[in-house]
Amino acid sequence: MYDVIIIGAGVSSVFLTYELSKLRGDLNLLVIDRGSKLEERTCGTDQGNSCTCEGPCNKYMGFAGLGKSEGKFNYTNDFGGELGRKIGEEKALNLMKHVDDILCSFGADQVKTYSTLNESLQLRAERKGLKVLSTEVRHLGTRLAEEVFQNIYESIEEKVDFRFNTLVETIIPQSDGFKVITEDNTYETKRVVLATGMSGSEWMTEQLDQLGIHHGETRLDLGLRVEMPGNQLASILQHTFETKLQLVYETYSGTTYCMNPRGRIIRKYQHGLVMPDGQNQHEENSPGSNLNFTFFVPEYFHSQHEAMDFARKIIGSINRGKDRVVVQRLEDLIGVKPTQSLEGNKVVPSLMAQPGNIHDEVPECYIQVLMEFLRRLEDLLEEPIDMDSLIYGIDAKFYEPKLVSDVYFQTEVKGLYVAGDCSGETHSLSQAAASGVYLAQVLSKGNDI
Repeated sequence: MYDVIIIGAGVSSVFLTYELSKLRGDLNLLVIDRGSKLEERTCGTDQGNSCTCEGPCNKYMGFAGLGKSEGKFNYTNDFGGELGRKIGEEKALNLMKHVDDILCSFGADQVKTYSTLNESLQLRAERKGLKVLSTEVRHLGTRLAEEVFQNIYESIEEKVDFRFNTLVETIIPQSDGFKVITEDNTYETKRVVLATGMSGSEWMTEQLDQLGIHHGETRLDLGLRVEMPGNQLASILQHTFETKLQLVYETYSGTTYCMNPRGRIIRKYQHGLVMPDGQNQHEENSPGSNLNFTFFVPEYFHSQHEAMDFARKIIGSINRGKDRVVVQRLEDLIGVKPTQSLEGNKVVPSLMAQPGNIHDEVPECYIQVLMEFLRRLEDLLEEPIDMDSLIYGIDAKFYEPKLVSDVYFQTEVKGLYVAGDCSGETHSLSQAAASGVYLAQVLSKGNDI
């Protein structure tokens, strides 16, 4: 019998497993993941092609999960989840500091941290109706992130049992623990931790229903990605690499996300949908000449099924069964006229997308919130936004429904815990990792394992 079985091998699981194996080397631990080992996680998108994965995309599933993708750790309670609200702000920040120490012990200190804190900008932004969200950032980039997580894996592979490319079919509560039934085996354990992140959302919903665990509303962020001249935000990025700005507007709010000075826009393949995503300048041999970000608008749904249907309806209609992304010049977007061609446009698109009219393909609320944000951004910059800027439709950030769990992340089923994004409490690499460390500390003190 195992002491703990962890289902999922993403970021929260990696830090949970690493920390628990250090704190309690006497425990028998098993990690099961539907995806592959890190070194086997390849996808056509790695070479700039379409996704070639059979089933779930390797960019999102397997050891390290989304940690493999750029490895951007934002150490803050300002955004990225509600871990601080659940366990305490100071404790959450301390856990994130511990996460960073672990990362650095495996090579992450090859890149320095930077801060987006700018008190002068905060005051100026407030006067324009914008809020600046601040964080300490360690941005590893894809290559270093893979190296760091591979180093972590090699440090624990002799202490922990791993089963990759394995689907868990059923979790059955027993009087003394659980049976975990996979497609080719049955395991017994005293404790189970669900750490499946967003990539296992449909599987997670099925398991929760079978176990009778209640799940609440589901958040979904949709937003238009903006690509503008590389120096457009120079006046507010003088002392920091990037910033995160938030607007609360009438019945909607919006926040800039994944800002990439001198970066590029690439296609993101997730849940069978294709979206415009940002890529850091260090991901290619030479930086780009533009700046890009998504302006996300959150919306809440009664169930995850309802949220996914909404996303598929909008994004699927844009994709048209292919990898189509629509793009429009800002001047045309404002004038409500389709963009016919981008030939000779000052802002050269970094993503090959189809020119069109976003008004015909995206709900108006997302356009209006972005327009209001850009108006206030112009006031903050004290200069106009370049009308040759490009607007891409439409990006998405998916979330798990918030689960009922206690302060120790134990669900309504005794002995069944959740960690990371599948708990509904964390939405970022840093907070997911911190929740894993926290749960490891909780489980290590259990007298019955």
